[in-house]
Amino acid sequence: MDRTRAICGNLTYGLTYETERSPYDDRSIKARLRECSMQIHLHPFTVHKRVPLTISRGTTAETTNLWLVLEHDGIEGWGEASPFSVRGTPQTTEAIAQSLQTFLPHLDGYTPFDRQAIEALMDKHQLLSAARTALDLALHDWLGKRAGLPLWKLWGLERDRTVPTSVTIGTNTPDAAQQRLVDWLATVLDVQAIKIKLGSPAGLEADQAMFLAVQKKVPAGAKVSVDANGGWDLAGAIAMSHWLGDRGVTYLEQPLPVGQEDDLPKLRQESPLPLFADESCFDRQDIPKLADRVDGINIKLMKSGGLSEALRMIYTAQTHGLQIMFGCYSDSTLSNTAAAHLGAFATHLDLDSHLNLSDDPFLGARMEQGRLLPTNVPGLGVTRTK
Repeated sequence: MDRTRAICGNLTYGLTYETERSPYDDRSIKARLRECSMQIHLHPFTVHKRVPLTISRGTTAETTNLWLVLEHDGIEGWGEASPFSVRGTPQTTEAIAQSLQTFLPHLDGYTPFDRQAIEALMDKHQLLSAARTALDLALHDWLGKRAGLPLWKLWGLERDRTVPTSVTIGTNTPDAAQQRLVDWLATVLDVQAIKIKLGSPAGLEADQAMFLAVQKKVPAGAKVSVDANGGWDLAGAIAMSHWLGDRGVTYLEQPLPVGQEDDLPKLRQESPLPLFADESCFDRQDIPKLADRVDGINIKLMKSGGLSEALRMIYTAQTHGLQIMFGCYSDSTLSNTAAAHLGAFATHLDLDSHLNLSDDPFLGARMEQGRLLPTNVPGLGVTRTK
């Protein structure tokens, strides 16, 4: 058995794979769909953070993401999948790649114009959400390029409505966290929003000491938010909401762990701060259950499964009177640019992961006056770095 067949199994459904090495190193996997439909190529790539990010669940210094390239009719569409771990089984790079490899044979005969049918196939085969994202972004990118319009214009959005994106301060010692903000201010011009990660395993006193240290370096007029990543219990969340409210924090994100959503009504009743759900909200089906428990939701493309579901989440949240924010995992410029095309809908944005990468392979949305703005380039408007 040759190596290709050993990795990919029985080659059927009009699909051939070409690979020389492991699918999880920095080489290319190519999936070619015959009969003039689509060609899909998967390229794993590893990105490294300039500064490792620590949250309540652990620390991340590097990730291996997947770059998906879809070719049809002389046009390429690009997408990205990045690994993450919330709610049950982690979506690792290996799991995402396997999910795509298993699914891609079913696309034989389809084109980028068949997005509704492709979505139905992804539902039927239970494609992992990050894998869905890679394909969904590529389909949108292809369509925008075919139309000759950036996605935000294709959707008729007002780019100037985009609010500033926050820069993130991970959980750390007070001195290290303060220095992290100093470094951000030295590398990103006109920072207007700052997110501080609390929920330290060391307890509430450690959270308070870190917050106070960071607050000393916050530029005048900048907004500060806090994300506990589910690191508090109900009593701690109530106490911290008042303590943080007294210090000018704008909103509180995911204060309680996933699974404790029944405690959110009590917290919302007691908290002076708006509450946003992140890990508790994956897709539009979660929104009605949270509508009377939080004030807003954090949409992340890797959770939602791409721009198609993100748009549905936006409309569902608006129907329920909820605010909208967009966040990210260890995403490159490619994914954050995709999310930035929807920035006009957001009350808050946290799309800064690519700004902390030392080896981001892509160029796309640009920082202007603290805002991450997509360009006028058709599709996503993403290119490779040289």
